Amino acid sequence: MRTRLFSFLTMLTAAGAILAGTPKYIFYYIGDGMGMGQVMAAEAYNRTVLGNDDHLLMMQFPVASTLTTYSASSPVTDSAAAGTALSTGNKTNNGMLGMTPDSAEVVSVAKTLFDDGFGVGLVTSVAPDDATPGAFYTHVPKRSMYYEIGKDAAACGYDFIAGSNLRGIKDKKGNPTDLMKYFVENNVAVVRGTDALETIDSRRVVLLNTDSINTGNIGYTIDSIPGVLTLPVMTEACLRHLQKNGRDRFFMMVEGGNIDHASHANDGATVIKETLNFQEALKVAYDFYLAHPDETLIVVTADHETGGMGLGNNTVGYNLRLKYIDYQKMSKSAFSRYCKSLMRDRRVYRWEDMEEYLTDNFGFWKFVPVTQEQTAKLKEDFERCLVLRNGKDKKTLYDNFDEFSQTVFDIMDKATGLGWTTNGHSGGLVPVYAIGVGAEKFASFNDNTDIPKIILDIVEGK
Repeated sequence: MRTRLFSFLTMLTAAGAILAGTPKYIFYYIGDGMGMGQVMAAEAYNRTVLGNDDHLLMMQFPVASTLTTYSASSPVTDSAAAGTALSTGNKTNNGMLGMTPDSAEVVSVAKTLFDDGFGVGLVTSVAPDDATPGAFYTHVPKRSMYYEIGKDAAACGYDFIAGSNLRGIKDKKGNPTDLMKYFVENNVAVVRGTDALETIDSRRVVLLNTDSINTGNIGYTIDSIPGVLTLPVMTEACLRHLQKNGRDRFFMMVEGGNIDHASHANDGATVIKETLNFQEALKVAYDFYLAHPDETLIVVTADHETGGMGLGNNTVGYNLRLKYIDYQKMSKSAFSRYCKSLMRDRRVYRWEDMEEYLTDNFGFWKFVPVTQEQTAKLKEDFERCLVLRNGKDKKTLYDNFDEFSQTVFDIMDKATGLGWTTNGHSGGLVPVYAIGVGAEKFASFNDNTDIPKIILDIVEGK
């Protein structure tokens, strides 16, 4: 029997932290798009496939609650309005960052603490000028104003910002902008890949993916892309940099942005692997907490739910067959890119070739059951989309998926028991987990605007 994370001694330590003074070290983890469906899918996989007796780390924290996510303009929020609420404690309209609906600038918890002498680090698995990280330093009426958001990142003064790539370095026509000069003028070292961090002398650092990997996210865990940054590695690098800067107090926001991207794609296996990767990044903060239990606060939540993810469908009944996702060796995005490359290729690609590919990369027929009707549908869509080039793409927020890829992943969902209601966001409740100094203040039902206010109340000793 495995030893539980929270032994009696650990629980006493946590209780002692709750009774201690104000925190010096604050970790704010945001699983983008991580509703209860995403959490429970990862939890079920962790238990039934990986065979772990312990729950996910965040679910073992002594405080657990939920919060509402609606925006000022809609019951279903976008990431900009949700990020603004989680960072500043103010509702705003979908699409707006760091502003109220009437365009009045509002201050984030990170900026407030920074002005009070805290070091600040922001880490994300998507672009650092995206909605959630941007909400902690920018004020723009439209989240797509990447050039202006980038200038605010350069001027904000924060110690460390990490993510995939700054999109404002090029304009809408793909031409270079002068954004990088603002980082130079503000003494910010912009580096790509963690190896470069060893030689950096600057107090302020922006860490990006390598030049060859220039996308809206750092790459999915399931795709095992060589050379990419990972969320745990960036989180560890941020913590080390804050300590290198001699920060005796700091605030870190860590976003699992790829959970959202995979949920928009309705890609269950990738969602689960990204949620578990988010947990690996959370362990960095938890290990730090164990060394500083009387000075640390960790809060974990989400900006909204994405995909309307559910567990159970009419194929599996009251069961789940999550073991099948281990036969999926690539994300839906990677598979769709592969299919589109075949459409561009002049070489004749036969159904027998695709059948072998699906067996090797998804376990179809050999490990994952595929019915005769499903096989016929796959053949039909393969012929129409990849041979005749007569298929239609399905557009989601971050990708376009060909019809054949859609069919493959629909079959995977039916086999595993995972389900979806949308390719966008939903208005469902999201979880809140907390441990450390003042964690008990998150125990009640909350709105997303409450979280930064509670953090500041705890820091101020209220």
